[in-house]
Amino acid sequence: MAKKLYVGNLSYNTTEDGLRNLFSAYGTVASSKIIFDRETGNSKGFGFIEMSTDEEANAAITGTNGQEFEGRQLRVNEAMDKPRRDGGSRGGGGGYGNSW
Repeated sequence: MAKKLYVGNLSYNTTEDGLRNLFSAYGTVASSKIIFDRETGNSKGFGFIEMSTDEEANAAITGTNGQEFEGRQLRVNEAMDKPRRDGGSRGGGGGYGNSW
């Protein structure tokens, strides 16, 4: 079963392909996703990698956490199972009339 990893402190120039290439050294990368700000389109500096097995995921964490990649020291750990919920309002009228 695939295991999802959180990858933080990414360079704002990192691409999903670059991230995939880095983690492919530790096994099969099932998916690679960088998170972008909806309003600006800029990278938020973090993303997620899904490795095919627990063993590959553990090897990827050990091999990349704290390592420098594209000028930044990566923070890599197992992603939480549940999606994070936004705590607090960012405007938009409390969910009424939002198009998303």
